[in-house]
Amino acid sequence: MPKRSPPEMSTASRILLVEDDVALVELLRWHLEQDDFEVQSTPSGETALRLVQEQSPDLILLDWMIEELSGLEVCRRLRNGGDYPNVPIIMLTARGEEVDRVNALETGADDYITKPFSPKELLARVRAVLRRVRPVLATERLRFADLEMDLASYRVRRGGQSVSIGPTEFRLLRHFMENPRRAFPRERLMHNVWGPSSDIDARTVDVHIRRLRLALASVEGPELIRTIRGVGYSLDDDLG
Repeated sequence: MPKRSPPEMSTASRILLVEDDVALVELLRWHLEQDDFEVQSTPSGETALRLVQEQSPDLILLDWMIEELSGLEVCRRLRNGGDYPNVPIIMLTARGEEVDRVNALETGADDYITKPFSPKELLARVRAVLRRVRPVLATERLRFADLEMDLASYRVRRGGQSVSIGPTEFRLLRHFMENPRRAFPRERLMHNVWGPSSDIDARTVDVHIRRLRLALASVEGPELIRTIRGVGYSLDDDLG
């Protein structure tokens, strides 16, 4: 199967969770999905190698002791001759000795977290690894369709022309450009853009969506903000 081209922008990342503890899988899946990651899981090392080929995840959470192949062997095969040698890998294991950590890192793991761990710590490690490996964060630019967002200078261009945009609309557009073609309910936008402690309501989201649409419409081009009845909004270049 052909490789997936590297993303132009920081998307909602796909996580492959390779873990045979069913309770832990459900716990981690819930926390990862709450943080807007897409999660696929398997308890099998052999299946994990196949899923990497088929799904090309953005990051792998890999338990050391799993079915069929050990996590260490899965890591070794991916790093040595696999089609996706650069996919970031975080090892999950109860083996906390220094020699085990060194072994995992020398085999090619990007990070190592010892059980038991808190879901918050795991999420922090995941985000840190993704920040290190994503080229878009190094260039500080997001692109989608004819939009370009410069995160360093706080500027937005459409079709090469400057777009005047307010700070809240900038944050809203950034969130959409980091998660293109993905539908977000108003409640999720409130949480992700304004923060979990914000006291705004859904109507405030609608107001800023209108302002964002007006700003983007100041430069000629197709509508990019899609309203999904009964759901919310998405950034999409195929509204047909």
